[in-house]
Amino acid sequence: MPYQFLEEIAIADIAFQAWGDTLETLFISAADAVMNTMIDNLSAIAPQATRKIELANNALDLLLFEFLQEFIYYKDSELLLLRPKEVTIQQQQQTYHLTAIAKGEELDFQRHHQRVDVKAVTLHQFQLEKTAKGWQARVILDI
Repeated sequence: MPYQFLEEIAIADIAFQAWGDTLETLFISAADAVMNTMIDNLSAIAPQATRKIELANNALDLLLFEFLQEFIYYKDSELLLLRPKEVTIQQQQQTYHLTAIAKGEELDFQRHHQRVDVKAVTLHQFQLEKTAKGWQARVILDI
């Protein structure tokens, strides 16, 4: 599990730190952490539906922010639980472009063990940084 929950950071919200060898693996890890905040058993999410996510931003941290918001949006608008399977990030001039394929299924209250309802990703203490081992992010979720 390339993320961990940080109980001492946010008392009324949920905080986590995610990491990856590459920027793309970090984005996948962070999205899984968001989904794992909502659903206890990630392995129960079957890859039955596919959504393509395309985003662009001049700032990498805001690109991650928007990417994580997409998973909350699909959960709220379509009751769709998604996990990223492929993420590509390219820089063209001063803009970062993300293309991702996410797969999942509609929330099934019998099979998906719900934890909490995530309302949004917050910018409070939001961090994305390159480290000696790759990339890491710190995220606080409003629940």
